[in-house]
Amino acid sequence: MISIKSFTFNPFQENTYIAFDESKECIIVDPGCYDKTENTILKNFIEQNKLKPVALVNTHCHLDHIFGNSFVADTYNLSPIMHQADLPMLEYAPLAARTYGVNLNKLPKVKKFIEEGDIIKFGNSEFNIIFTPGHAPGHICLVNNEENIILSADVLFHLSIGRTDLPMGDHETLIKSIKDKLLILDDKMVVYPGHGPSTTIGFERQNNPFLQ
Repeated sequence: MISIKSFTFNPFQENTYIAFDESKECIIVDPGCYDKTENTILKNFIEQNKLKPVALVNTHCHLDHIFGNSFVADTYNLSPIMHQADLPMLEYAPLAARTYGVNLNKLPKVKKFIEEGDIIKFGNSEFNIIFTPGHAPGHICLVNNEENIILSADVLFHLSIGRTDLPMGDHETLIKSIKDKLLILDDKMVVYPGHGPSTTIGFERQNNPFLQ
């Protein structure tokens, strides 16, 4: 059974997730830990629960979702996994950091790309990858249909959707991603977004003002 631990990190209040199961293997999704204090919070949880990180996954490469890439890569000897279409966002990140006046450590190289239909495995569990562009050109979500879990990052939020006014964002593409890929999922599917509280597909289908 998959357990999800969330942390809210960095000046942008981004949700970092650790997904793990009874095997104690885990994946780290969108590490947004920004400073030594936040790095320690993440590391302490992993150590206290005797977890073994086996993958570092970036749903997309906006600045707030990759602050901790270097720390996680160095600490657990992991290379980031992402969709190749988001490489422009990764390359833009240092400029974005200067624009916002925040620090960004040198980013580790990406050695593996994932696409829709790929599976990320850890322990006795797995997530299916779906391609959900719009907020970012290479945005992905992680879905487990058996346990009704989706890590939606910045596609779908509680009563909101991802912004599309950032470079390479596109509103029509985002809405299509949500309707074609997310709203077809079970109403009981728990949505763990990149910012704010969790929600469900059913609640958002009925109440999200951007989807009516």
